[in-house]
Amino acid sequence: MSLIPFAPPRIDDEIINEVVATLRSGWITTGPRTKQFEKELSAYNGNAATLCLNSATAGLEVMLKWYGVKEGDEVILPAYTYSATANVVVHCGATPVLVDVNADDFNINVANIRKAITSKTKVIMPVDIAGYPCDYSAIMDLVNDPAIKSHFVAEGENQTTLGRIMVLSDAAHSLGAYYKGKHTGVWADATVYSFHAVKNLTTAEGGAIALNFPAPFNNEDIYKYLCIFTLHGQNKDALAKMQKGNWRYDIIEAGYKCNMTDLMAAIGLIELKRYENDTLLKRKAVCEYYANHFKNFEWAQLPPLKNDTAETSYHLYPIRIKGISEAQRDAIIQKIFDADVSVNVHFIPLAMLSFYKNRGYDIANYPVTYDNYSREISLPVFYDLSDEMLKRIVDAVTNAVASTLS
Repeated sequence: MSLIPFAPPRIDDEIINEVVATLRSGWITTGPRTKQFEKELSAYNGNAATLCLNSATAGLEVMLKWYGVKEGDEVILPAYTYSATANVVVHCGATPVLVDVNADDFNINVANIRKAITSKTKVIMPVDIAGYPCDYSAIMDLVNDPAIKSHFVAEGENQTTLGRIMVLSDAAHSLGAYYKGKHTGVWADATVYSFHAVKNLTTAEGGAIALNFPAPFNNEDIYKYLCIFTLHGQNKDALAKMQKGNWRYDIIEAGYKCNMTDLMAAIGLIELKRYENDTLLKRKAVCEYYANHFKNFEWAQLPPLKNDTAETSYHLYPIRIKGISEAQRDAIIQKIFDADVSVNVHFIPLAMLSFYKNRGYDIANYPVTYDNYSREISLPVFYDLSDEMLKRIVDAVTNAVASTLS
């Protein structure tokens, strides 16, 4: 019996043909396909402008740098997230301020955000864990609260113009998710998506910044600046320099190098074309299959998929087993693997990782985060899952739990 993988990418002839066409075009770095992908992402999400980059991590750090986050500043984020969310804050010299999450949907708890805000707070970074959107209305209401704004200490032009804490959404999981009838890319000031190989929509690696700053910001102007900032600070990209006689360029600041290539965008264009009416429908069917099976078991705590306010992007299916210890969860995972089914855990909390433990973070301060993590198992969700595979998965999980709890 072959091993059922956890999240292989969807690579078919349509994608292969588009990549080959890109290679034959002679244009493989940032060029026409990347620019087209950016425009189509903006149209899909409904945000003002989109910049594609080589990773979501780069997008998060670029936006922190753009906002002037530096040593002495604080950035609030959930204790339950992947390390990239916090690492980019450290790269800026600022302090990640971790807060506990909700018991139902894994996402950052807004009441805990309010308690963590100080005069040093510059940014809040909510994370849409598993693709389920955070409570963006509550978060935006919080940063626009006159009492909260009165404590904001603006430094630099962008902070002075916004006049409040910036909301930078880590939406690595949630492309295609809905919150109050709109996609996630329109709720925060900036939203960053991931197109890593295991994501719903992949470009092999890659990410995008969805810009949606309020007036008087001009998001198109921010986009143009970020194009320069993410290409060494060079005022012309390769496409512009290829124009006849247009070889001369300037470096206006010491920027980064994290642009997306047309080879990556070629994959993304195909993926986006079939995303809403094919990819998401298949992933939704997989998650609903799990929900319909596991709802019959007292031990199963199911993840939220859809309610009157939000709908997930069906990126992950993080089931939790009620009343077990971390050690029992690990034993269940091993038994599932022994049945040739791959599963995962999303995520090991930041305060349990050596780097952050050594900086003084203690998981005991985040009891809901630990409880969620200690009982969580992420089940396979990918396009090519067959009915036979799904049955094998649910049987493996059911048998592993039963034998552990007996």
